[in-house]
Amino acid sequence: MVVQQHRSGGGARAVRALAVVGVVAAAAGCAGGGGADRATAASDARDGAVDAVRRAAVVLAGDGAASAEVLTSMETAAGGTRLTIRGSGSYDFRAASGRLKVVLPPDAAGAEEHRPITELLAPGALYMKNRGAGVPADKWVRIDTTALEDGNLVTGGVTDPLAAAELLRGAEAVTYVGETELAGVPVRHYRGTADIGRAARTAAPGARAALAAAAKGFRTRAVRFDAYLDEQGRLRKVRHRFRFANEGPAVEVVSTMLLYGFGVPVTVRLPDERDIYTGEIGQGRA
Repeated sequence: MVVQQHRSGGGARAVRALAVVGVVAAAAGCAGGGGADRATAASDARDGAVDAVRRAAVVLAGDGAASAEVLTSMETAAGGTRLTIRGSGSYDFRAASGRLKVVLPPDAAGAEEHRPITELLAPGALYMKNRGAGVPADKWVRIDTTALEDGNLVTGGVTDPLAAAELLRGAEAVTYVGETELAGVPVRHYRGTADIGRAARTAAPGARAALAAAAKGFRTRAVRFDAYLDEQGRLRKVRHRFRFANEGPAVEVVSTMLLYGFGVPVTVRLPDERDIYTGEIGQGRA
């Protein structure tokens, strides 16, 4: 797991003709058909852009996906300082639960070394281990995500994978950018904005309450995004750009999630009540 920290300052296609006229004609016919097919596919992608993006969360929870391995990064910028946090793990979109490991940058943690934070995600809850000064090493901290002003889009240092996908249900003004590849997989790139309030109203039960809290907590409900869907409509990558502010100065957040290894087994065992710390958490490592 890598954590980065830094300060910010500020067709043409050449075709070799064949000598046999019949073969040339056949080849030209095939090439023309392929071009027409690509043009039709691109037209379909543009026409169905909004629906394709809004269905991304449904596809992830359906057959053939359901779970995936996850890589995340969250870049924040405030007061001239830019921090990047990276995490990894796996998530079950049907069960709305997963396990991730996240590392805070040393300055944010208030120490030169900082053990990875283990995060367990469940409907309406975030469990964190190695989180906060004064918390015993063998204890977990439980956070009610439905009470967070950001609905755990930012708080956990990663955006909850389910929330990241469900947020796309609020997609509006979507533009089809074109085809590209991610790790050798052909994907379609879409860009637009998502309305948090709309997403909350149409989200799956496991994400609805947290997104509703975010809709109330964010000053601006419009979230810019770039989404990449594969040929099956599965979300492979999504980048959200948040501007979060409550009482203090606004914080610019760029959250990116990569999904791969679909169908991977995901086992999440939530802590027993006796293992949950209920005392005061120091702010030095918050």
